[in-house]
Amino acid sequence: MKIAVIADTHMPKRAKQLPKKLIEDLINVDLILHAGDWQTEEVWEEVSVLAPVEGVAGNVDNDKLHNQLGKKKIFDFHNVSIGLIHGDGKSKTTEKRALDAFAFDDVDIIVFGHSHIPVLKVVDDILLFNPGSPTDKRRQEQYSYGLIEIEEKVVLKHMFFSNKSSI
Repeated sequence: MKIAVIADTHMPKRAKQLPKKLIEDLINVDLILHAGDWQTEEVWEEVSVLAPVEGVAGNVDNDKLHNQLGKKKIFDFHNVSIGLIHGDGKSKTTEKRALDAFAFDDVDIIVFGHSHIPVLKVVDDILLFNPGSPTDKRRQEQYSYGLIEIEEKVVLKHMFFSNKSSI
């Protein structure tokens, strides 16, 4: 199973369309996980044309998206449990808030967004994964998204690119 992981698309504020590199890769996945800050439901519609989508709402998302998606989800894929959350909130770091949100859940991977900073590390036997942002790199060198490949073993990786053009 091949899962694309995106977050913090912030459309149309940070981009009018999804980057070409992202679109090319999303059409080759089994599922897309979006960790919030879509900004509008039109982003959901645009992404869902490419592959099946699951997601959560983030702090800039409207009430409709919050009601439709919720703030936290857990998915099980081939004996791998993935927690999905945006990670916004008060106090603590984004990573700590994401970990705390699943403190009483049995998850192997926690996918989160909010910070726009790509993260891939293990904390207390849980893989923490933030894909970064494909449209708003902030202080990062490149735009990014993530891939999770689940076969005999689980492989998580970031995909980086320099141009967010849709051309």
